[in-house]
Amino acid sequence: MLKLYSYPDLFGVADNNPFGLKVFAFMRLSGLDFEHRHVLDTSLAPRGQLPYLVDGDDTIGDSDSIIAHLTRRYDLRIDRALSPGQLNLDFMVRRTLDDLYWTMSFSRWRDERFWPSFRDAVLAAHSDVCASDLEAAREYNRLRYHYQGIGRYEPEQIYARGIDDLRVVADLLGDTGYVFGPAPAAVDAAIYGFVANIYFYEIDTPLKQYVLSRPALVRHCEAIHQRIGGSERVSA
Repeated sequence: MLKLYSYPDLFGVADNNPFGLKVFAFMRLSGLDFEHRHVLDTSLAPRGQLPYLVDGDDTIGDSDSIIAHLTRRYDLRIDRALSPGQLNLDFMVRRTLDDLYWTMSFSRWRDERFWPSFRDAVLAAHSDVCASDLEAAREYNRLRYHYQGIGRYEPEQIYARGIDDLRVVADLLGDTGYVFGPAPAAVDAAIYGFVANIYFYEIDTPLKQYVLSRPALVRHCEAIHQRIGGSERVSA
């Protein structure tokens, strides 16, 4: 059976990391049978990053590579009707979401206003996580933000960048349906992975305030959440 390894759930979503949640949503939307295993140890993961997928003798890392592998091996139809132009738009949306990741991560691990609440929520939800582990992860992320570049900006500048990413995504969504019509595509799973980790986040960050101000984002997030069964696990 397929096994998806990703970070633990939090705030009612199946993975508190948007890339793992993106893959989880894609697999659910595609009707695949799989085990979902929540881990923190990345030592067995390709390139030391989560999520990763074990499919028989194959171990695949990177969310986009996982989705490409599943689509090819299992002849998934979820994006089969998309035109070349729609596939290009899918690609650009995913790159926009990759940019949004840095602002989301900053809001949890680095912003002094929100870090204590995030830390306490993780510790309350997962007894196997130690405060010292989170502090080590926080320092690791601080260095990542600095070398990536976003950590060299003031918080209001960082959030402005993330809100611009969300604005572009929100403007793509209509009042009904999904990005490319009445049925969800892979890009909808990607959008859900990120927006759900803001919308269901029980801390009032600037990103959450913006999501709440855009009904299209809320509607889309809730529709996918209901469709895939929210945080219900296949296997822990």
